[in-house]
Amino acid sequence: MKNIFEKKVVDELIGRINKLTPKSTGIWGKMNVAQMLAHCNVSYEMVFTEKHPKPNGPMKLMLKLFVKQTVVNEKPYKKNSRTAPAFLIVDERDFEKEKKRLIDHLIKTQELGEDYFHNKESHSFGPLTKTEWNNLFYKHLNHHLEQFGV
Repeated sequence: MKNIFEKKVVDELIGRINKLTPKSTGIWGKMNVAQMLAHCNVSYEMVFTEKHPKPNGPMKLMLKLFVKQTVVNEKPYKKNSRTAPAFLIVDERDFEKEKKRLIDHLIKTQELGEDYFHNKESHSFGPLTKTEWNNLFYKHLNHHLEQFGV
């Protein structure tokens, strides 16, 4: 899996994001392109903001036991997979605003680097290694960029 903490990988991802337009359509799924960008921003919001409430103890345990490995391993996501409620984007979003936010999150993540993230507490899964953080970030974004053909 590509390393999201490397500048050349982030530059490649930004290049792919910049190929999107407000009229880009998904190959699968229900989200429009602005909703997809907002959806991808949620992963970063959970790291960099307090916008999303943390799951309670029993829910966090369930997430660790049944969801964590799917999110942090290198196996690609299946098309049309279910998503967590916090990631559901059903309202209309501003394409340019969400695109800029996502690019800013990518740059911030890369600049903070893998040492910042190594053993950092995840919103839902407890401490993750730098490899698990990389897989969480890269795999999810790559999945959705492929969804929109870039």
